Amino acid sequence: MKKRKRLGSPVAPVMNGTLETQSSLEINCVAKPPDALSCGVCVCGCCGALRPRYKRLVDNIFPEDPEDGLVKTNMEKLTFYALSAPEKLDRIGAYLSERLIRDVGRHRYGYVCIAMEALDQLLMACHCQSINLFVESFLKMVAKLLESEKPNLQILGTNSFVKFANIEEDTPSYHRSYDFFVSRFSEMCHSSHDDMEIKTKIRMSGIKGLQGVVRKTVNDELQANIWDPQHMDKIVPSLLFNLQHVEEAESRSPSPLQAPEKEKENPAELAERCLRELLGRAAFGNIKNAIKPVLIHLDNHSLWEPKVFAIRCFKIIMYSIQPQHSHLVIQQLLSHLDANSRSAATVRAGIVEVLSEAAVIAATGSVGPTVLEMFNTLLRQLRLSIDYALTGSYDGAISLGTKIIKEHEERMFQEAVIKTIGSFASTLPTYQRSEVILFIMSKVPLPSLHHPMETGKTGENRNRLTQIMLLKSLLQVSTGFQCNNMMSALPSNFLDRLLSTALMEDAEIRLFVLEILISFIDRHGNRHKFSTISTLSDISVLKLKVDKCSRQDTVFMKKHSQQLYRHIYLSCKEETNIQKHYEALYGLLALISIELANEEVVVDLIRLVLAVQDVAQVNEENLPVYNRCALYALGAAYLNLISQLTTVPAFCQHIHEVIETRKKEAPYMLPEDVFVERPRLSQNLDGVVIELLFRQSKISEVLGGSGYNSDRLCLPYIPQLTDEDRLSKRKSIGETISLQVEVESRNSPEKEERVPAEEITYETLKKAIVDSVAVEEQERERRRQVVEKFQKAPFEEIAAHCGARASLLQSKLNQIFEITIRPPPSPSGTITAAYGQPQNHSIPVYEMKFPDLKEGSRI
Repeated sequence: MKKRKRLGSPVAPVMNGTLETQSSLEINCVAKPPDALSCGVCVCGCCGALRPRYKRLVDNIFPEDPEDGLVKTNMEKLTFYALSAPEKLDRIGAYLSERLIRDVGRHRYGYVCIAMEALDQLLMACHCQSINLFVESFLKMVAKLLESEKPNLQILGTNSFVKFANIEEDTPSYHRSYDFFVSRFSEMCHSSHDDMEIKTKIRMSGIKGLQGVVRKTVNDELQANIWDPQHMDKIVPSLLFNLQHVEEAESRSPSPLQAPEKEKENPAELAERCLRELLGRAAFGNIKNAIKPVLIHLDNHSLWEPKVFAIRCFKIIMYSIQPQHSHLVIQQLLSHLDANSRSAATVRAGIVEVLSEAAVIAATGSVGPTVLEMFNTLLRQLRLSIDYALTGSYDGAISLGTKIIKEHEERMFQEAVIKTIGSFASTLPTYQRSEVILFIMSKVPLPSLHHPMETGKTGENRNRLTQIMLLKSLLQVSTGFQCNNMMSALPSNFLDRLLSTALMEDAEIRLFVLEILISFIDRHGNRHKFSTISTLSDISVLKLKVDKCSRQDTVFMKKHSQQLYRHIYLSCKEETNIQKHYEALYGLLALISIELANEEVVVDLIRLVLAVQDVAQVNEENLPVYNRCALYALGAAYLNLISQLTTVPAFCQHIHEVIETRKKEAPYMLPEDVFVERPRLSQNLDGVVIELLFRQSKISEVLGGSGYNSDRLCLPYIPQLTDEDRLSKRKSIGETISLQVEVESRNSPEKEERVPAEEITYETLKKAIVDSVAVEEQERERRRQVVEKFQKAPFEEIAAHCGARASLLQSKLNQIFEITIRPPPSPSGTITAAYGQPQNHSIPVYEMKFPDLKEGSRI
């Protein structure tokens, strides 16, 4: 009875969330009347009480009306329970996920928002080791929202994911995957919703989601590699797509400054910020995978031709990546340029201009071995463009399916390449710039044994265009080049090739050479002051910057001065010269006088200009009237300049007198009348009186009195003969022979003993030409026969021939030895030979009688 009374006692109430034992509940149920109503109530109460605590806590956070929002007090209880029992987090997440999926299916979106808010708070509060399983449930719910067609649910899921991405987890996850989120967020970035406002929100959510994926995975080595091509091919084009559709009236600065948070953002701004963050986190090995999708996107959407968006993209890239990774971007662009070698010229020009902008930014960082690689690629593309322009097609032969190339588009591409070469070279240090200059010069085709020229009409055109384009590139590189040592700026191998180009027939090529020399020599910015040829009475108005010639420059001029003078002299004698050529020659002479002049150089330059005056006066070259007047005017302008630089009063007075006389009697011999748009010339220049000429004897006299070498001033200037004359097409054989005769007559040590040389006339020159041609043909034929004999003759015949020649050589040597080697004087005296001449008689050594050494030893 006592036991039954205890079992029949009422059920104790639930205290502190604890449940009664199963046995007491069963006994209590049995003791009550078994009617249907009371049994149903009892079963429901029992099931509610039997539910786990975490489920009841989760259920309690949901209000009866979803508009009331999350029940905060119950949410605090759930958070405290999760922190107290972290092992229950996975079950809490699974139950919340179950409820959210059910509510999404029933379109109860208010409860969906409450569930996501609860998840966010739990994520922010819990950072224990068991959070990984809870995150799996969380990501499952976010994925469910992103799969929905409702924009609000997509945005809700994205916002929750972004909050999760900003959480730094204490423990890594080995199995978590974000492939679905990358694909879904990328799809949202390309939203095409009918409502403009909703479309903008969806796109911004997609960009934020991608930004969250990058932040969550980029620094975690245990995660799936976000830099794999399968992910970068989705992320980067999605960002570029939104960056491309910017709707701004004014262009934005490419600097990495972020906009204030309070300002209203648009997809383009957000995409740019996300792209900067992505590239800023890229390591050395990941740059390639991040840049390649950019190039593919620009190709697929034909964005190289307008160039504006492509340039903006790569400015963002270059300013976002680490400086030491810049050369990797340059290499990617160079490879892409090579891959598009057969694309349209406008596409290649766009790539080159983008490369120019990127290279200028990269030059401020570490460029390394990419320098010569870049110039080599650009020069190769330049040659290909020349071939395309000449042939009219990409494969060298025009067929029905061949795309016809427009010459003006190729010319535009060539100019873009030259501009890129110059802009990039201007940012390089001096030593790298010198290497680039030598590299470009080595590519210029010249008529020499080591660099054969192409033959035929097409070959000549290709040679000429290649020379012009490379010299243009060289001029771009040399502009603004500053080097204190001319030996380093103009080394021998470079100067020899450059001056060889000055002997070309093409007037445009010669002008480029002169301008290149001026760029190298001008180190104080005086070049523009000599752009106009004139005879100023006071050159102080030019405000020239003049420094004393250094020791290195003196050594340079001793080594190369005659070479420079010779090419200036020969350039003055060209019939195809125009006003620009004479202006360049005047500038070159003036800059040499300012930058590299000492007493010896000044004397040589005066002799050179007087020799140019003689060319105009004698006119052996049959120059046109304009050229002769231009030479007179060039000499007047330069001597007027050098006289004021030397500050010798008598010299200045003589030059001034001649110039004043020309102003009165022959203005066509002064630059003010010659180098104008409509030059005023004289048709009769043969009877020029001596008062109109600068006299060498007078100049030698006045300068000799001031300490200059008057003996050297009295010698007329004669150019030296080099191998270039034989390579140049513009030099005749008669002129070469004449120069050889003069050089031999001046340099021979037996000059005083020689008979005066025979006067050279037209007949002697003609005979010399014919004889030299015949001798060359005979020598060529003899060599051909020798080669043919050694190739086809039997071995015995060749051996006998060589043996005979060896015997002949030995006999000749014996004769030489007998003539040159004299026997020692004979101790027995001399004998008289024929014709009464005394002859030493040699006695063998063993027959000679020597004094006895024994007597000497006794002493």
